[in-house]
Amino acid sequence: MAALPLNGMVNPDKLRSFGNQVDFGQTAEDYAAYRAGFPRAFFELLVSRQFAREGETALDLGCGTGTLARGLARLGLSVTGLDPAKSLLEQARAFDMQAGLSLDYRVGQAENTGLPDAHFDLVTAGQCWHWFDRTRAVNEVMRLLASGGRIIIAHFDWLPLQGNVVAATEELILSFNPEWAGAGGSGIYPDWLSDLGEAGFSKLETHSFDVTQPYDHAGWRGRIRASAGVAASLSEEETSRFDAELAALLNRDFANETLEIPHRVWFATGCKT
Repeated sequence: MAALPLNGMVNPDKLRSFGNQVDFGQTAEDYAAYRAGFPRAFFELLVSRQFAREGETALDLGCGTGTLARGLARLGLSVTGLDPAKSLLEQARAFDMQAGLSLDYRVGQAENTGLPDAHFDLVTAGQCWHWFDRTRAVNEVMRLLASGGRIIIAHFDWLPLQGNVVAATEELILSFNPEWAGAGGSGIYPDWLSDLGEAGFSKLETHSFDVTQPYDHAGWRGRIRASAGVAASLSEEETSRFDAELAALLNRDFANETLEIPHRVWFATGCKT
């Protein structure tokens, strides 16, 4: 199996280059069913720091199935979600209906949204900033935000620790997809702060905390199928073979029914002044 990176930092340029091979629309059902959204503590932190306020207007870039966007809507914000994958937005609308929420979804690109100038109080990007042309995207966010508006670039990343199921899973992904650029990360993205500073954002901050996310074997397999390195970039046949090997690995080396997966919540934020 391919060796994992040792420095705990994912190369953002390699991530974006790999992103040219990724289509999350190919894995919309698994994405909707198995990708855990940001935990409640993330939204509580946004409220306690007054980064998200009831009555504000928010845009969630790369919204996928809407987990972050719905979290903001539950806080009383008026939310627009933007994503290039129509199939993910269809899943988002279905989840909204179940939750009794009404959000506005648009098909579009973060670098050129087509939305009006200075229209939003808050722009978020959850688990997706690395897929964008970051210079164009951050300048677009600056255009979209009203004076005093805020950007939040957030991540909720699993942590590969020595001997844990995440590290073993990442090695298996690399054996099927050596070009995958997401292995060995620490959940921390210092380059995002540079993006914000160079674009002219002020009051830059980062926040982070760690949580454990439980999965049973079926749930972990679904979560991994929905990742960029598997069904979003492999063929159906390769994904099927990978899934069978992951099932065997879990049964052999991690037989406990519940897998306690360590995750890190991290975000960078800044204001338009």
